[in-house]
Amino acid sequence: MKLKLDYKWTVLSVTTVGSFMAALDSSIVVIGLPTILQSLHASIVHGIWIITGYSLMMTILAVVLGRMADLLGRVRLYNLGFAIFTVGSLLCALSKNGEQLVIFRLIQGSGAALLSVNSIAIITDAFPKEKLGMGLGTNIMAMNLGAISGYTLGGVMITTLGWQSIFLINVPIGIFGTIWGYVRLKEVRAKPAGQKFDFAGSILYCVALTTVLIALAIGDPLSIRNLIILGCGILLFGAVILVELKQKFPTLDLTLFKIRAFGAGTFTAFLGFLAFGCGPFLRSLYLQLILGYSALKAGLLLIPLEVVIFVLSPISGRIADRYGSRILTSAGLALNAAALIWFSTLTDKSSYSAVLISLVLFGSGMALFGPPNMSAIMGSVPAEKRGVANGIRMTLTMTGGLLSVPFSLLLMSLVMPYKQLSQIVGSTQMNNANEMPIFLHAVNHACLILGIIVLFAIIPSLMRGKGGTKSTELPKMIEHM
Repeated sequence: MKLKLDYKWTVLSVTTVGSFMAALDSSIVVIGLPTILQSLHASIVHGIWIITGYSLMMTILAVVLGRMADLLGRVRLYNLGFAIFTVGSLLCALSKNGEQLVIFRLIQGSGAALLSVNSIAIITDAFPKEKLGMGLGTNIMAMNLGAISGYTLGGVMITTLGWQSIFLINVPIGIFGTIWGYVRLKEVRAKPAGQKFDFAGSILYCVALTTVLIALAIGDPLSIRNLIILGCGILLFGAVILVELKQKFPTLDLTLFKIRAFGAGTFTAFLGFLAFGCGPFLRSLYLQLILGYSALKAGLLLIPLEVVIFVLSPISGRIADRYGSRILTSAGLALNAAALIWFSTLTDKSSYSAVLISLVLFGSGMALFGPPNMSAIMGSVPAEKRGVANGIRMTLTMTGGLLSVPFSLLLMSLVMPYKQLSQIVGSTQMNNANEMPIFLHAVNHACLILGIIVLFAIIPSLMRGKGGTKSTELPKMIEHM
């Protein structure tokens, strides 16, 4: 389909706003979580769900919404997502207790899922193959910048304006984004004829994924209760695979994993984002509870991480367009591993310059990994499957991010009792100085294990093949303007 020359830039500008806001709210509560819990008289369990509930909805709904977008239209669902996200944000600001905030974060996360799963597919539809990495790189820059700047912005706003402000800021932007998207975006791809929505597979998939994520995200993941829930979730996933293999038009299209660039890229993204989510969380604990900084100061000290991501993400996308994704993504993972391992050596006497080294390495790694990896994934799939392909990619990516906080606590609990750890994390300061050495050791231990995991992620990254968006495994799928 022929489009006006400037339409791709319109698409990029509209979707970048949505991607930024959706990513921002995945992290904006982290720095100020202790303050929010104290204000609402909420527990650490509420705190975990305030953080993970948002990502949970994005993770659970990604594949189903991606498939719906392929059938019903990506622009229509994108605009609906902005409206739901805006309403959910307003409700979050009006919360009176921990339970309400958790419920409203689920609503907000549903809107964010519609924004995120459709923005990438809309960009891929609008950009020619030779510029796809640049387009996705710019969008990923916005997502990464939103996710990382949330730590700084959250600290500043909660300290100066109160915790409700981190949600109220979304309302005017959300209203503008909803209207702007409705006016400027248009469907550029004909809806597939004769295909039906897979209700059985979609419902079973959502139940299975929810069961697994609940087992890993509530309380002690090694408790008997959680292990039983996890076992049930795994059995349900087995049923999902059996059902989907028999469907003519499945929601979870397993044939996509036959594409090497797609399969290797999505698995690498899962491992990478498990570490990406853990990194800022562990750094915020270190800055506030070990070095004794306020939420405001801790947020401001994370700014170099945001600057590096902002500068390098579009550049790495352009390089991937020209030279492919394999080397860039692998180098990005290596830098992330170096950052985590370096951070695992810090003590309570370490200077901020030592922290800064870790921030620069980590930001560089995220920027080098994200755009090339997404470009390789989305450039390798047929046009009619981009919605569900991006949904699967998002599911694995968001699962890694969703599990990052509870996984961090799990790794730390191998050194420090979970109950004692929960009490410290739920506080705004270290109340017992005698607990600091073991808590610091727990943080260092978690960073070291995460660094090793990221090193292993380099293996599937190198197995993706030499190409990026240049992949020739499928016929050309993107129309030139």
